[in-house]
Amino acid sequence: MWSRKELKDRAKSILREIYWCAFGVSIVIALAGGGSSGGGSAYHHNDSNVYNHFDDWRLALILLTISIGIVVLIFLRIFIGYNLEVGGRRYFIQSAQRKNNKKCFSFAFKEGNYIGIVKTMFVTKVFIFLWTLLLIIPGIIKSYAYRMVPYILADNPNIGVMDAIKLSNEMTRGHKFEIFVLDLSFIGWYLLGALALGVGVLFVMPYENATNAELYLVLRNNALTDNLCSSEDLLLQQQNTDEFNEW
Repeated sequence: MWSRKELKDRAKSILREIYWCAFGVSIVIALAGGGSSGGGSAYHHNDSNVYNHFDDWRLALILLTISIGIVVLIFLRIFIGYNLEVGGRRYFIQSAQRKNNKKCFSFAFKEGNYIGIVKTMFVTKVFIFLWTLLLIIPGIIKSYAYRMVPYILADNPNIGVMDAIKLSNEMTRGHKFEIFVLDLSFIGWYLLGALALGVGVLFVMPYENATNAELYLVLRNNALTDNLCSSEDLLLQQQNTDEFNEW
């Protein structure tokens, strides 16, 4: 079992040592998560057909520009954002264990890791989207069930799509509501951050990311203890060897 206080206390302990680096990584994770785009509006007051046609073309151009922008954002999210997110998660996992947290982003873009991350993250997001199409609540539940996928990929990018999804589902079974409450516990911090012209929100993100990494480590340990996976599945022995070699 785990408690919010324990996770947060451990996260704060780590952040005392790495806060500003964690802040930068958190910004990258947030940017990699995609963004929202707004639309514009046009008006006309002249009855002339010339001006009407001009307005039609202007509206079409605006819509085309927005559509292209959305496609570009989706493209960046899939082919760059997923890997940046997994690299960022790896940074926080390594930091939580006080292991080497260097080159975490390059790890996600290595030739042998890149495709595995993109494929698994994409399928996971598609599954969540499809569940959301059924009803909002099932989509939310599945988003919590698959919450650990990027963390699992941070350990083993090539574990396989269905294996990563299945393991995340098993890790979070019986913990979804507690994870939901954990998320709610940060709302107060984000509201305080929003009071500082919204800038303060940025300074809360490392705290949340570090706490979520601590959560993953607890759930990962539970999974290993319950034989839901092995250390070989998550390449933990290889990581220890690599760590030793680097030192």
